[in-house]
Amino acid sequence: MAKVTKNRKLVIDKIEANKLYTLSEASALVKQVTTTKFNASVDIDVRLGVDPRKANQMVRGVVTLPHGTGKEVRVLALVTPDKESEAKEAGADFIGLDDYVEKIKGGWTDVDVIITMPSCMAKIGPLGRILGPRGLMPNPKTGTVTMEVGKAVTDVKKGKIDFKVDKFGIVHAAIGKVSFEPEKITDNARELLSSILKLKPSAAKGTYVKSVFMSSTMSVGIPIDPRSIEA
Repeated sequence: MAKVTKNRKLVIDKIEANKLYTLSEASALVKQVTTTKFNASVDIDVRLGVDPRKANQMVRGVVTLPHGTGKEVRVLALVTPDKESEAKEAGADFIGLDDYVEKIKGGWTDVDVIITMPSCMAKIGPLGRILGPRGLMPNPKTGTVTMEVGKAVTDVKKGKIDFKVDKFGIVHAAIGKVSFEPEKITDNARELLSSILKLKPSAAKGTYVKSVFMSSTMSVGIPIDPRSIEA
């Protein structure tokens, strides 16, 4: 049997067995159960009563977190020359087109978000096998394929994230850092959960939000009462 460390035991003792916490309680508790020496991310996992194999039950969307993610987001703008200055002024970290397409073909993917224009998709489409598995493929549904390049870059830098239910029916998203004040963690979590509730597919039957857990990097999960979310 694996030995339970002193820190692990202290963390486990802070979480009451069989208790479902409110969002604000979990936001305060996640800071207490985090023992990492680095500024860990705070994550939300929402198990939904949907069948993601069916197109009419897919849950996918974007949300701008009011307090950002706390993470420095590296943005690549794959744009034509006439849009380069707009992308630069908005804060894009890498800007170009053909040169970066070739770099990506060579295996370079050292970015967090790629923003492009509809006219550039013909060149970017073939990169799908590289970008797709890494979650970097631009998509009009997430606002990363747009003519409003500057706005898209600004939104991402401010804390805009996209989320998608996985094959197990779970939405997983990072909503901040443990260094955030509990109120800011609560605000970000509430914004994400509100967006998920609004996207409930009409074809989904029964309980929509089955469970919600909040955790930080390498911490235990804190169960949140789904009824308090929907309320």
